[in-house]
Amino acid sequence: MTYYLGIDGGGTKTYALLTDDCGNVLGKGVGGNGNHQIDHALAAQSIRKAAEGALNEAGLRIHEISHTFFGLAGADREADYRILHPLVQDIGFTRNYSIDCDTMIGLRAGTNRPYGVALICGTGTNAAGRNPAGQHVQVGGFNYMYGDFGGGGSLNIEVFRSVIRSWDGREQTTLLTPLLLNFLGYDSVRDMFDDFQDHGKHVPVHAAKLLFEAAAEDDAVALEILNRQGVELGKSASAVIHKLGMEEDRFDVVLAGSLLTRGDRGWIRNMVEQTVAAVAPNAAIVTLATEPVVGALWSAMDADGHAVSQDVYDKMRVFRNFEHIKHQQDKRL
Repeated sequence: MTYYLGIDGGGTKTYALLTDDCGNVLGKGVGGNGNHQIDHALAAQSIRKAAEGALNEAGLRIHEISHTFFGLAGADREADYRILHPLVQDIGFTRNYSIDCDTMIGLRAGTNRPYGVALICGTGTNAAGRNPAGQHVQVGGFNYMYGDFGGGGSLNIEVFRSVIRSWDGREQTTLLTPLLLNFLGYDSVRDMFDDFQDHGKHVPVHAAKLLFEAAAEDDAVALEILNRQGVELGKSASAVIHKLGMEEDRFDVVLAGSLLTRGDRGWIRNMVEQTVAAVAPNAAIVTLATEPVVGALWSAMDADGHAVSQDVYDKMRVFRNFEHIKHQQDKRL
């Protein structure tokens, strides 16, 4: 029997999935932040924890895995790979492994074509693609200073500052105000403002989810922020498409990341569709319906020269079992 391991390391969580060559799930593992750019030591710990969880559940050791594929947030430049190769080798993966950015495993999980474009909007944002000739391009994936906008790690700030601006008269009234006060446990914006100022507090990443709650009630401030997120993601996709010369091709633009796959009701997606349609009318927008780690698993099979059969595609596309594991772990903490 041949075994494969896929690992998806994001800014808040890391997933590992281990199967045999028929796509039968044998082991799963979960860790925290897997982005070395955020915290190198924590990323190493999270990747190790997720990998060991999957291996232990399957009753296997690293040397028994035919190929392991790491799709990691923060795997953006050559300088990152000089850090990441020693990191995974220290865990014990010294042979038969590959590393790529997490955007590409999202693409692999979302389309049967060997090319296309992927947009990630989770803790951060990223855009990358591969054309029919096999050329690869990445746009963004760093932070606001380097041209990005949004993701949970920035939209949480948009929520907070919108509430402050509404409170001090620079912005219209918004439903984000009572939602944020309840979320953070304050009686008034003044109390929140003073406490954050006096104690140097940071806004939790998960405050970004309040945008969806407010948007569902047609809150103009929340809708404007989410629409801007869609426009910015569309611009990133358009840049990838232009760089790869894919304007006339038929391909999928795969939307991945929790803000796109779990919270959005079209507020972001609709703007992505409009922006992409203007530059690539034959492109189809597809929301990822399975865990991106499945794309890492299929990429491991690809790298090992093992063709992914239609049966394996059909069997694994419905796999969404990690939130249950994470919820059970959170209850034990």
